[in-house]
Amino acid sequence: MRRLTATAAATVPLILAVITGFLVFYAARAIRFNGLAFFTTNGWSIGNQYANPIHVHGILAMPGMHFGIVFLLVGTLASAFLALLFAFALGIGATLFLTEIVPTRLTRPLSTFVELLAAIPSVVYGLWGIVFLAPFLARHVYPLVARLGEAVPFLARPIGAGYGLLTSALILTLMIVPFITAILRDALLAVGPELREAAISLGATRFEVATRVLLRGQGRTLIGAGILALGRALGETMAVLMVSGNALNTLPERIYSPISTMAAFIAAQLDSALGDQTGLAVRSLAEIALVLLAISILTNILSRLLLRTSPPLRV
Repeated sequence: MRRLTATAAATVPLILAVITGFLVFYAARAIRFNGLAFFTTNGWSIGNQYANPIHVHGILAMPGMHFGIVFLLVGTLASAFLALLFAFALGIGATLFLTEIVPTRLTRPLSTFVELLAAIPSVVYGLWGIVFLAPFLARHVYPLVARLGEAVPFLARPIGAGYGLLTSALILTLMIVPFITAILRDALLAVGPELREAAISLGATRFEVATRVLLRGQGRTLIGAGILALGRALGETMAVLMVSGNALNTLPERIYSPISTMAAFIAAQLDSALGDQTGLAVRSLAEIALVLLAISILTNILSRLLLRTSPPLRV
């Protein structure tokens, strides 16, 4: 039993180590070629594929080949954190409704509908976003937002065709809100009735009980749910690829501007990168994957630190 469980426990970190080691080994040539400019410049070009390869710093590359991912870092982090902001607001509201408003017999069935959002394939979200959501937002919602936010340049026109940062964030919100809702709902249902009854006996309203008593002690729960949701948002590929606008080498000037994320960019550029006879383009995509993996690992480490320093349940 001890050996079996030890093997199971060692398998997970071993798989992570193998994947990380493969990415480091495979992307090593691209890391040497790109250097720090990979993180500080904004431009992705596989160069002149019809010319003869040349040696750059001892590495075989095509003339004009250059790789910089600033636009990918901005697009990935902006869409993920914006989606997380929306998902927290929506998830906390939905959780309070399910646990404190509706009758107990309806909590489980309604919760199932919310959790089913996580079971929908991402390509279905992307198709729905292309056919319905993006055109609907461009025609009816974004003009109103732009009119209300005329004093804020980031919200000003032009609004485009609906494919961009905000649409990607909204799609991601629907995909990650079940994580926050399910985890927070279970945490609130685990709170005994004594805490609610004590607050009500002191004259607190239902809203005050929910916000000042129940949610106040769920800091660690919210951090854990947020990290799970953020990990899904950072790594989402197909849905974002279909509604983000696939911007290349440009930074978003407005909240409606087209963007590209690291995961979606790898999927979009893999076909053209495979045509590079030097193989450096594919290895540079592997370097993007390595950066995305590093961001995910750092995010989880940060969550562990936050969980250690966050206050426990206060009654």
